[in-house]
Amino acid sequence: MLHFTNTFSQKKEKFTTQANKKISLYVCGITPYDYAHIGHGRCYVTFDLIYRLLNFLGYNVVYARNFTDIDDKILKRAEQEFQDPSRYLEITNRYIKTFGDDMKALNCLTPTHEPRVTSTIPQIINFIQGLIQKNAAYEKDGSVYFRVATFAPYGKLSKQNLEELMSGARVEVDTCKENPMDFALWKQDDTVGFDSPWGKGRPGWHIECSAMAHDIFKGSVDIHGGGMDLIFPHHENEIAQSESLYPAPFVHFWLHNAFVRINKEKMSKSLGNFFTLHEMFQKFDPMVLRFYFLKHHYRNPLDFSFDDVESAETAYKRLVNFFEEAPINTIKNNDQIKKNPIVSAMLECLEDDLNTSGAFGVLFEKLPTLQNNPLAKSEVKYFLINVFGLTLQPIAEQQVAITPEISKLLKDRQAARAAQNWKLADQIRDQLQKLGIDVHDKKLK
Repeated sequence: MLHFTNTFSQKKEKFTTQANKKISLYVCGITPYDYAHIGHGRCYVTFDLIYRLLNFLGYNVVYARNFTDIDDKILKRAEQEFQDPSRYLEITNRYIKTFGDDMKALNCLTPTHEPRVTSTIPQIINFIQGLIQKNAAYEKDGSVYFRVATFAPYGKLSKQNLEELMSGARVEVDTCKENPMDFALWKQDDTVGFDSPWGKGRPGWHIECSAMAHDIFKGSVDIHGGGMDLIFPHHENEIAQSESLYPAPFVHFWLHNAFVRINKEKMSKSLGNFFTLHEMFQKFDPMVLRFYFLKHHYRNPLDFSFDDVESAETAYKRLVNFFEEAPINTIKNNDQIKKNPIVSAMLECLEDDLNTSGAFGVLFEKLPTLQNNPLAKSEVKYFLINVFGLTLQPIAEQQVAITPEISKLLKDRQAARAAQNWKLADQIRDQLQKLGIDVHDKKLK
């Protein structure tokens, strides 16, 4: 019996669907202004596993994951690169492609729908107009804001009190808002904007997912997911918008994965403590990274370290070697797989709020029993490939190209060591490790 921890109730609940065996799954996607990082990787591997698991259990899943392809960060990047924010699509197209490459490397299945904000402007405008008609939104100087005070249960997902939020909010200077808690649905923008009833502008962040989800699913969403950092205000605001316009629960199950942390701090670009997937793939096979993510329960913070990834690499290589000769072309259907006692025990773990660490515990404990049972071995391999998304292909040794950047860092570090500037030498060594270069020092003469 499938159970998930629903963020809304903060309890583990039996998973039920609105329609028999049909499931709508919506996951918040990236803002494509830079390379995806390992936090993105963890999130989308998690929901890929959920997508695969639901399909394996016989559900008909429609999976949507969006791209926020117009945004302040994107426009700033276009201004920096081209001195022209109107060329923002060159930025988004580039990083949507690299994101797709990263997801393919991690063996994530392509969602059923991948809507882009710039392709959904009419639906977003219609959604906003509906909120204005219901007095849940108002226009001011070409921008449109959501009236938070009109949605009494605001804060019900994040368990925050609206009055306390309003009293603690900082009032912006020269704000157009009626209330500091109100948020933008449409932002006036004469430079890079779309035509609307309120003049040139572009969507606010929160309205996008509400409009896209409704456009695709035409009703309540079975599962809505993303990282825990999206619970407030993003998902809270999605609920307020959607349930103000449509008199039904916006989402039935809210699922959120925990942060990736570096040195006990949330990984973020603002802190400069992040690693891109592009960087990680230069040092580790993508399947090692996928296995590393899945070894940890999705709701627990993942304290990233290269030592732990290397440990995961050793364990994953053991699986690759163990299953190398097991054929899977004789497997007839999923029902055959489910009868395998090891698969059954692993599946029981996955159905218990996606307990991947428990499932791998079962697997490694039972590996010896598969040694002389070729059919059972093939069945378990099939399960690992099709549900966990692990290719189990032999891992080639990673070859890191010595780029001019790496060459300069090596020379700078050599000079720092010669000058006995050990702090600088250590800093450069850390930079090199991020780029996939392990430095082994010899004694200085």
